[in-house]
Amino acid sequence: MRVARVLLADTALASRLALKTILSTAGYAVSGAATAAEAIGKLDENEYQLVLADLRAESEEAGPHLLAYARQKEFHPATALISSDIIASDASMESDTSAAGSPAWEDESRHSAVHISNENVYHLLDRVAELISRRADRRINQAVLRAT
Repeated sequence: MRVARVLLADTALASRLALKTILSTAGYAVSGAATAAEAIGKLDENEYQLVLADLRAESEEAGPHLLAYARQKEFHPATALISSDIIASDASMESDTSAAGSPAWEDESRHSAVHISNENVYHLLDRVAELISRRADRRINQAVLRAT
């Protein structure tokens, strides 16, 4: 069985190390990058199934630009912005809803986002697995369409 590779781009060393430890313990192969430039270099050297970028990297545009670059790669990784702000509770995430009534952080019309709270590691792991699973489903569907 092949291990899913995750690229984690986060300027905050403590957040990057904590997330890398959590994801590695869950069985993912995690590479870390402190800057968008470093992450781009790693994307040019390796294939990843998921790219996570800090919501507030070096600049407001750095995270979204990194994800846009990743999506153009031939291996088409799943992508998500991450925020390691400490969230008071899951209830605060539930109250943050979009016009359609779904939580804004799940709104498909925007970038995927993974909110990380210190009390809900299971939610983080569920979101990571979901993103990688959706990527695999898209790739299988594309292969089936090409074969027909």
